[in-house]
Parts: sequence; structure tokens; C-alpha cells
Amino acid sequence: MVIEELAGHGRALPSGVVAFLFSDIEGSTRLLATLGEAYKPLLADHRRLLRAVWAERDGAEVGTEGDSFFVAFARPSDAIRAARDAQLALAEHDWGATPVRVRIGLHAGEASLEDDDYTGMAVHLAARVSAAAHGGQVLLTEACRALGAEALGATLGTMDLGPHRLKDIPDEVALHQLTGAGLRDDFPPLRTMERYRTNPARATDQLRRTRERGE
Repeated sequence: MVIEELAGHGRALPSGVVAFLFSDIEGSTRLLATLGEAYKPLLADHRRLLRAVWAERDGAEVGTEGDSFFVAFARPSDAIRAARDAQLALAEHDWGATPVRVRIGLHAGEASLEDDDYTGMAVHLAARVSAAAHGGQVLLTEACRALGAEALGATLGTMDLGPHRLKDIPDEVALHQLTGAGLRDDFPPLRTMERYRTNPARATDQLRRTRERGE
């Protein structure tokens, strides 16, 4: 993992059980190819909006690369609220003719700090969860949902998406989608390893059951 900026603009990096958030812009390469120089102000607005959210929710920006963020939170509940706030801020912003959609993944677990950087499977898992999401979607592991339950209630909840296999992660991972006012809930099947590539009928059935659970 290449990290351009460390220690989250002066914020101390949390240790012990940490909630990790990864985000990036869906289709950023296509946007850059289509927009050229006009992509730069969109990227700048995206960074400004999200950095304001991370700061408000006590997130420590571990690093950024291109259109992605890697942020650590001492409290999983803050990470969940930050993911919600980020999607709402992005949805409310006037992007003109080219909307910017960001996918976000969350996981909470033990991680070691070495030379102002995190190591451990928890970091890799959070990154893989983010990669499975679609633009506008927030995915979180069962561990993050349980540890951050304080953030969930009448206005913010989760939808059980079942177990999934993620690249380079040996065991299936139980994933949830963050739900609540202002958050989209109509997404295609997740971008996971085998569940939808080999069996389109299973994908359709899973999507139907996911929507039924949400209703």
C-alpha cells in the first residue's frame, strides 16, 4: 500500500481495536479520461468534503492516494457515522453534469502501528470490503457493526447481505450495508469473488432477498 500522507494532518493515530475506513471514487479512471482537466476540481471538492467529515468525526487520515482515503477511528461508532455523513455530503453537493459517487468499506479489529503506519489483516480486510462496494454504498463487516452498535438506532441501521468471499481473504466475511435516511439502498450484487460470477440466477435471487429484508 502506497501512502502519500501520514498521521492524518497532525491527528494521532489510534491503537488497539481500531475502525478502518477505505473509500474511493467509483469509475475515477473513466471520469479522468472523459473530463481531462475538468476532473481536477471534482477531485478537489471530493477531498474537501470528505476531509471535513473525517475531522468532525475524529478520524485520523492515515493516507490518501489519488481518489482514495484510508482513515482510522478510535471508536467504530464514529467510523459508521462518518461513512453516513460522507455519503450525505457527497449526495447534497452540486456536481453539475457529472455526479461523483464514492464507495466506502469499514472494518474494526486489532492492528499494529509501525513507523506511523498500520499492519495486520484488519487493514487488508477493510480495503477488500471497500472494493466490493458500489458508488454511494457503505459496506461494513459484522465486527464493525457489533462494535459500533452505539451509532445504530431509529435513523441509522444495517441490512444483512450475508457471507461473501473477498480477494485474498481466506474465510467468508459477513457483510452489512449501512441504511438510513438519505442513503441509497438499490445496488447491484456486491463485487465479490465467486457468488455472482458463476451463477447469475443466484445473484438475482440474492438481490431479491436483500431488497425484501430491507423492506
